[in-house]
Amino acid sequence: MEIIAHRGASADAPENTLAAFNLGWRHQADAGELDTRLSRDGQAVVIHDAGTKRTAGFDKPVAEQTLAELRSLDAGVWKGPQWQGEKIPILAEALATIPDGKRMFIEIKCGPEILPELKRVIHASGKTPGQLPIITFNYEVAKQAKERFPCHEVSLLHDWKADKEAGRPLSVNDLITRTQAANLDGVDVKADPALDKAIVQKVQAAGLKFYVWTVDDAETAQRLAAAGVDGITTNRPQWLRELLRRAVDPSL
Repeated sequence: MEIIAHRGASADAPENTLAAFNLGWRHQADAGELDTRLSRDGQAVVIHDAGTKRTAGFDKPVAEQTLAELRSLDAGVWKGPQWQGEKIPILAEALATIPDGKRMFIEIKCGPEILPELKRVIHASGKTPGQLPIITFNYEVAKQAKERFPCHEVSLLHDWKADKEAGRPLSVNDLITRTQAANLDGVDVKADPALDKAIVQKVQAAGLKFYVWTVDDAETAQRLAAAGVDGITTNRPQWLRELLRRAVDPSL
């Protein structure tokens, strides 16, 4: 089971910064996870929100700022004075932090317009397709990403809220059907108390990977690990690693 550092080791470092990704690797994460959007001048940058207010203190949409404008902002000081000077990374910089044998889940936070730039950056990164799985909530983006990146694992993010098209929350069967129809490789779902081994096995029996996000409490982590999920996304990768080690051997 993979331990996936959510926006890097974001409990301890400012999310989606090089500091957070590098700390995640030092904290023994098997993979990282990041969010990417396009700047006004078409550069793939790493940031979760549609705007820069929360993490960089400047209230303006990412898509309306050039890369130079985005890079002039401080994306670290909000987390603490020791992080002052951290910048919003470009995607290429974030991918360059990935050690051999590790992975980085790339979450697409905008529309399919990012896919040509994403392809350019991925090709230039020198990373293997297996190291760069792609995730997104947007079904159309997921379909197009799988068509453009057939050798990459592409999974559909899902939060169990009512689906706009169906007018109701999707069932597990709905989720399987939708994911298979787009030739996707897995689902990446919000951790929910209803998730159990039977659900995980049902999805996996359909040939799909089953990932969960974002887990920072012990009871949920242990339950989902026991259910056999393929990966758990957490803001606390080192804590999760130690928790699971102790579950195997309490003397550790």
